[in-house]
Amino acid sequence: MAHSRFDWDPRKDAENQRKHGVSFGRAQYAFADPRRVIARDATHSQTEERFYCFGEVDGGVLTERFTYRDAVIRIIGAGYWRKGKTIYERENQIHG
Repeated sequence: MAHSRFDWDPRKDAENQRKHGVSFGRAQYAFADPRRVIARDATHSQTEERFYCFGEVDGGVLTERFTYRDAVIRIIGAGYWRKGKTIYERENQIHG
């Protein structure tokens, strides 16, 4: 993923901004967090593998759902969710 680019559906981006207050353009910065956590999304991987990225963006832990194909990270959804923060803190041994 080191030389990946990002892509997303503009309609899903607008919907995500309405629902969760996060643009996909901003969400991509979760990947820049050196302590980011990548996990497989087993629940939503029926037709293709999907993943989560948990990373710090703007002082909070952002959870991002994405696919990865042909060196392109396609963002599907993003938000500041408690469960993602919990996973991030556990994996990075952060005690808050």
